[in-house]
Amino acid sequence: MENSSMVTDFILLGMTDNPQLGVLLFGVFLIIYIITVLENLSLVILIRVSPCLHTPMYFFLSNLSLLDVCFSSITIPKTLADLLSKLQAVSFLGCMTQMGLFIIFASAECNLLASMAYDRYTAICHPLLYHVTISRVRCLLLVAGCYFGGLVNMVSVTTSITQLSFCQPRVLPHFFCDIPPLLALACSDSWVTQILVVGCGGFTLVTSIVVILVSYVSVLTTILGIPSASGKQKAFSTCASHMTAVGLYYGTTMYTYLQPSQHGSQAGNQMVSVFYTMVIPMLNPLIYSLRNQEVKVALWKILKQSP
Repeated sequence: MENSSMVTDFILLGMTDNPQLGVLLFGVFLIIYIITVLENLSLVILIRVSPCLHTPMYFFLSNLSLLDVCFSSITIPKTLADLLSKLQAVSFLGCMTQMGLFIIFASAECNLLASMAYDRYTAICHPLLYHVTISRVRCLLLVAGCYFGGLVNMVSVTTSITQLSFCQPRVLPHFFCDIPPLLALACSDSWVTQILVVGCGGFTLVTSIVVILVSYVSVLTTILGIPSASGKQKAFSTCASHMTAVGLYYGTTMYTYLQPSQHGSQAGNQMVSVFYTMVIPMLNPLIYSLRNQEVKVALWKILKQSP
């Protein structure tokens, strides 16, 4: 047993110990990362330069895209470096920093998805009050609150984990410093920390899910009362994109964090982690754009203006 104050580094087992497979995964993850950054930043720029997209819904969407860039940048660059390195080590401070930033952005994304659901509820159920209720100031406060909630979770969980003692050898069976493998490596009693993780994660997930469910039950009720078929289709199209993103993100995060002491196979856990850290940030711009006529029109106008 070694106290956490004496820990200098951790060894990450990474994705594979096969050099050939490592090179293949490096190419795949590099392509995913490039696509993720280009897609999300392009969507942010498109929203910024298109006056028709200067609405609360797209303000939240641009923040989601920025979050996804940050989310993937916490894990993928380090993973890419480790895939080409013989010694996949990370310092104790670097590990805690990566985990802390991950907690902030993961929690903020949960809160932001709930804010987006509230925005759709107000737009569809109370359209006459929409621009008063979802004002510019309230949008900024909601986004600030998303990050503040993530910061509170980060301070609580990270502080508790740094108080633990870790066993030799300090090998994490993962490709980044995630909470479950760190807790599994603890020699000291981590019961309090596990309760804290489930409490913080559960509170964030449950409150945001409640907001989303209440919002969309009200939205569905309102949509069914719309006499126009085109009006129903437009409302359903907007909500379907958001619900798809919510289902993908919440499903994988609940599987991982609401039961931190229970683990499946290493390969299965890593597959789930790859999905929500790499694949979902790449898919979100496509989910929100492919069926969104306003985004398509704005993009077409930009392309027409290009020389």
